[in-house]
Amino acid sequence: MRKFLVVLDDSRECLNAMRFAAMRAANTGGGVTILSVIPPDEFNHWIGVGEVMREEARERIHAHYEVFAKWMRDRQGVDPELVIREGEAVPQILSHVAEDAEIGVLVLGAGTDRKGPGPLVTQLTKASGSLPIPITIVPGDLSKEKLEEIT
Repeated sequence: MRKFLVVLDDSRECLNAMRFAAMRAANTGGGVTILSVIPPDEFNHWIGVGEVMREEARERIHAHYEVFAKWMRDRQGVDPELVIREGEAVPQILSHVAEDAEIGVLVLGAGTDRKGPGPLVTQLTKASGSLPIPITIVPGDLSKEKLEEIT
């Protein structure tokens, strides 16, 4: 089964990327993998604090994931899988794509402010020529109606 890989983060544009991935998966008989990356721990010298922070990050990720997963199940009939990795986001995304042969498309949400589309879009489009899969970039301000038309 072809899966759409979408990155779960705290960005506003993440919502449209999630919607797009779920709608495309529902319309094509595919699946969705939601990847969340916990950034490197800056508190290595405080081992106990680092562990607590890592566990709190995992709890936040699971809570955030459940909101999207419920919508995907209820509205799109898609049961997403959650993958949590630790490290720098771009290398972790690339590693996951390389490790999961079922991933067929990477879906990213593009920011709409003056700063540009966001760091993930910027960095991953630079590497897009060597990726084994296509990237779909979903504008962050696309309406639900337009998303439904497209998917």
